This record gives sequence, C-alpha cells and structure tokens, in this order.
Amino acid sequence: MKVYQVNEIKNISLLGSSGSGKTTLAEAMLFESGVIKRRGSIEGKNTVCDYFPVEKEYGYSVFSTLFSFEWKQKMMNFIDCAGSDDFIGGAISALNVTDLALMLINGTSGVEVGTINQFRYTEQLHKPLLFLVNHLDHEKSDYENTLNSLKDMYGSKVIAVQYPVGSGQSFVGIVDVLKQKMYQWKPGANAPDVLEIPAQEKERADELYKALLEAAAENDEGLMEKYFEQGVLTEEEMRDGLQKGMMSRSLFPVFCCSAEKNMAVHRVMNFLSLVAPSPDQMPAPLNSEAEEVKPDAKAATSLFFFKTTVEQHIGEVSYFKVMSGSVKEGDDLSNANRGSKERLAQLYRAAGQIRNKTEEFKAGDIGVAVKLKDVYTGNTLNAKGGENLFDFIKYPEPRYRRAIKASNEANTEKLSETLSRMKEEDPTWIVEISKELKQTIVSGQGEFHLKTLKWRIENLDKIEIEFIEPKIPYRETITKASRADYRHKKQSGGAGQFGEVHLIVEPYSEGMPMPEVYKFNGQDFKVQARDTQVIDLDWGGKLVFVNSIVGGAIDARFLPAILKGIMQRMEQGPLTGSYARDVRVVVYDGKMHPVDSNEISFMLAGRNAFSEAFKNANPKILEPIYDVTVSVPSEYMGDVMSDLQSRRAMIMGMESEKGFEKLKAKVPLKEMSSYSTSLSSLSGGRASFTMKFASYELVPSDVQDKLLKEYEATKKDEED
Repeated sequence: MKVYQVNEIKNISLLGSSGSGKTTLAEAMLFESGVIKRRGSIEGKNTVCDYFPVEKEYGYSVFSTLFSFEWKQKMMNFIDCAGSDDFIGGAISALNVTDLALMLINGTSGVEVGTINQFRYTEQLHKPLLFLVNHLDHEKSDYENTLNSLKDMYGSKVIAVQYPVGSGQSFVGIVDVLKQKMYQWKPGANAPDVLEIPAQEKERADELYKALLEAAAENDEGLMEKYFEQGVLTEEEMRDGLQKGMMSRSLFPVFCCSAEKNMAVHRVMNFLSLVAPSPDQMPAPLNSEAEEVKPDAKAATSLFFFKTTVEQHIGEVSYFKVMSGSVKEGDDLSNANRGSKERLAQLYRAAGQIRNKTEEFKAGDIGVAVKLKDVYTGNTLNAKGGENLFDFIKYPEPRYRRAIKASNEANTEKLSETLSRMKEEDPTWIVEISKELKQTIVSGQGEFHLKTLKWRIENLDKIEIEFIEPKIPYRETITKASRADYRHKKQSGGAGQFGEVHLIVEPYSEGMPMPEVYKFNGQDFKVQARDTQVIDLDWGGKLVFVNSIVGGAIDARFLPAILKGIMQRMEQGPLTGSYARDVRVVVYDGKMHPVDSNEISFMLAGRNAFSEAFKNANPKILEPIYDVTVSVPSEYMGDVMSDLQSRRAMIMGMESEKGFEKLKAKVPLKEMSSYSTSLSSLSGGRASFTMKFASYELVPSDVQDKLLKEYEATKKDEED
C-alpha cells in the first residue's frame, strides 16, 4: 500500500446522534471505495464498524471505530463515533486526533440533543464541521424542517450546498448547488444520472448558489475582490473559499444523502477528499510543555496512542496518530509516560475489523499496532531525539456511579484485573477502590454506559457481577469549640502505660485567626501557639494541629504520637464513621510519667481526648454537593425543574440557548443516583446534563437524623 504524505491525508470524525445512520454511512463509503464488496447492515449484525459482540447484541455503536480507505489519491481516515452521550469519550478522543467533523443529521428529527452535545465539543476544539442530512428516503423525512432547525441553532453559518428532490418514497435525487447539476437515481441503479438543473428547480438553485458564492468569497480577500469585480468564481475557487470558511468555523456546509440506499454518498466523499483540511493545514497540537509539534515527516518520530481495545484471538490493539516523523515496522521507540522501550513489530491500516499490513506511516497519519507490551491509552512513544509528551485529551466528569462486586467472592481479584483492563479501553470509565466506603465504585457517563460494562464482564470474561447503590462519602465536622482531657493508664506487671492529654477542638476555616483565650463553663483557658501544623487531608479539608504546651508538661517527642491518635479518630467520625475534616486541635496541657510514658500511651490518650471533645462540639454531617448543568428543550423545563427541586436542588440560574434551556443547580450527590435515567424519561431522551463536584455542605437536620438512625442500625447488625 502506498505511503501517504501529510498533504495527502484527511482525518475526519464521523459524528451524529443515535439513529442518524453513521455505521450505515461507513458501510456505504467502504463499499464505494472498494474495501468491501458487499454492504452489511445493523439488522444483519455484519457491519464492518460495529463488530464487537456487545454492539451486535444491543444493535448500537459502543466504541469509536477507525476505518480508512484510499480515495482520489488521498488517504481518508474516518473515526465512526458512537451517537449516545453515554459513550462520548470515543468522540472526544476522535475529535482530538482528526481535522474535520462530519456531523450526520437524521432527516426525520433535525437537531437532536446528541447533535448539540457533540457540536459543543467541536466548538471547544475549534474543528471544521460539515453537516450531512441522512434518511431522506424515510417516509417521515423533512429536509426543510431539518435545515431550518440547523439554521435556528447555528445561524447564518449554515449554508446549503445541496437539497433533495422529493422526500420519502419519492426521493429520487439531489440538486448540487456547487456543481450546478442535478443527480438523479433510477430505481435499482447504483450510479446517478448527472443532469442539468430542471426549470422548476432553477430559481431556488440560483438563489442558493448566490448565497454559497457570497459565503465562499467572504473568507478570502482575493476571492472577495474577484467576486465584486466579476460576480462569479470558478468551482475550484469556491471550494477554496469554503475550505477557509470551514477552517475558521465561519460556515458549515450542508450536504444530503441516503446512506442506506447509497445515494449521494459518492459525491460527499469527493467533496471531502478535496476540501477537508489535511493535518498540516490545521493549527499544530501542543505537547505537555506547550510547544507546537508540527506534522513534519522529517522531524523526530512521536506517536500518540488515543485508543486501546482488547479483541479475542488478538489481544491488545492500539490506535495511534503519527504526530511527527514517521514509523516503520520493527522500529524501537521509548514510552515517554512509562519509561519503557517498545518495538512496533506489526503495523496495520484499519477498516473496522479489517486490517491490512502497512510497512510505514508518516506524520499526520493514523494507524494500528498490535500486541504492544506496555502501551496504554494516552501514552506517547518517541524515537531517539524526540522528547514529546502529549496529554491534550480532556474527558468529561462522570455522571452515573454504582458499586460493583463479584457475585462469587472468589472472583474478586479477577474482576479487579478486568476492570483495570477495561478502563484502558475507555478512559471515561472511572474505577475507584474506596477504603472509606469499603466498596469498588465504577463511574461512567450514564446507565447504558455501565450496562455495557456489565454485559461485557458477564459475557466475555464470564464473571457474574452485581451493581448496588453506592454509599455516599459523607464528612463530619464540628460547629463549636469544645475541650476534653483523657488519661490513659495501664499497669500489668513491669513497665506500664501512662499518658494524659488536654486539648481543645474548634471548627476551622481558611485563614481563621487563633484565639488567645477560650472559655468553657466560665473558666478561661489561655493558649499560645508554640508550633502549628496545617495538614491537607487526603479526603479534603484540613486538620490544624497546634502545640500550646508550656512548662514541659508533655515532652515534644510525644506530640507526633498524639497527632497520630487524632488522625486515626478523624478517619472514623463518631456520627456515621465518615472522615472528619476542617478541625483545629490545640493541645495545651497534659501529664507524663518518667518511666511508664511512651508513644502508644499518648497516641491512645490523644485519640480518646479528641473523640470526647469532638462529640461535645455539636458535630454535623457534611454531604458532597455537585454543580449540575441541564440542557433541556423549553417544553420540558417545568418538569425538569420540579424534579430537581424534589432532589433538594438549589437552582442557581437559567439561560436560553436557541430552543433549549440551560438550567444550573447545586444538587446533593445522594439525590443524583439515577438522575440520568429520570431525565431521559422526563424529556423523551432529548435532555442532557453534566455534573462536577463543588463542595461539602451541612446536611439538613432531618436528613442528619435519618443518617444517624441508619448508622446505628448498621452497627447493631454488625454487633449481632
């Protein structure tokens, strides 16, 4: 196979909502290019891109899939991305390594929530975008409504390059405004007849041509000058103008097709081969040192691995982009993330599950390596002289969490290994073995996301698992100052144990001054800080430990033991056994014995004194609060807001966004357990949301009472 130079490479993400027909379009493109001789179908479970067992089982895409083909002396690298927002990680990875987004629109639905979500990522990454309206042969298709919904959402940047002739069963062709031709398909014909635009379509075609001409000219001063002088541009000049407009995101061309019947797909492929930018035309990506790395085939080699899968009979399959230089089979490279050496023994060009041996890839190209020893998603490999490290892919926060365990405890270790491997395949699966909650927590983008994980573990790894409601990582703190003292004394023959600690606890906030005098029960306690340690706790918040000992009442060598005892108690608060935080502890007095005092004595004395003082300091439970942003069609706004308020949400604000409302709220994590499912039900699947940890806040008194009762009941069950 030919080795392609950077200016001959087109890297394109194939996006669109679920049901828009991306996988079917991929089949049509692979058929047109000659990679496959017969097109598969979703129903037949034999498509090139949806080849994983879980995809065949559910009938929808789960993974992003690379498919490449040669077309018009260009190498076309497409990444077919899952449409469901639950699998957005694949689309984000794809957009980071491609140079244009082809957004498929369902001609029966127009702009959908998936369109909006994926468009938002193209906007964040400043990727050129082209809309392709599909399903025009469907009986419910409505091109005009679809085009209007695109214009309503994205404004005058949306420019029609084609429009259909007929719709549904009467869809027979398209008028191509750029080509100034009509393409018409006869029943059963693979190729269209290329005709002059008929008289009845001429007025509309001329109107759209003028709009397209002006849009193309606006993006280049030379073209604009020629347009003003002569009133016309050549087709090639218009393509140049369209390309510049797409690259600056000042225009989004709209094309038409029926992927299922392979109508107009050929024309879209031709346009992309000519107009989609090559990697060297786009802004160079930055390495971790914020240095530009241009796709120069003569530079030192750097590969970035953006995706990993594990396939039966093959093992690990690693997908990479050549960021600079070139790579050949047998090259030895260094892993910048892990410090290991790696030999690339086998390189392939992929079309879904079809892989063809390829000896060399040059800068800008996308390829596949198999059976690498120590390479994971997000890793960078460099040749000698290359010192790049890439970490530019940023994934969204998880939105759905469940505790997971093996139904048979004997499979616990095997499950842990499986989860670790699967996280490498999809970085949006977050796995946490929580010492605090005594659970393994799996977080993802939604219920379907975790449902897919469960199917794969049970059907491929043969481990029966259970998803259960995860515990909430509550925190405990105090709301007033308190003091306590405790004497630990033990005599059992020989050396004994003795340690006495007097301390004060109070709630702590950043920058809070320390009083010189505390008053308890009418008595003043003067303190003076001799030494202060501010400890950032692993679980959030702080512990401030103040040594206010005077007169040598406790030897300084015992203070670390006192602190250790306090830390032990903070790891298991008295209310619910949760971590404690944001406490200042002042050790101001105590006693020791010249023979019997030791570290264990002061550790126990410190722990028990702290425990008693904490209980008397009006302790409260804190709960994690998340910032939640919901994007919802206007007609569902009332229901969604009512549902959030029933979840103890605090509404922070609302704003309109072209037919959608953006609702911002602060919501307790406890109330977000099944929110993705509820929101989908309330909005008919048309709303979406994001959530991100914000802070810990006091729970309401009725919720605290309930939590205390639940904890007491749990402790009683354990004792029984």
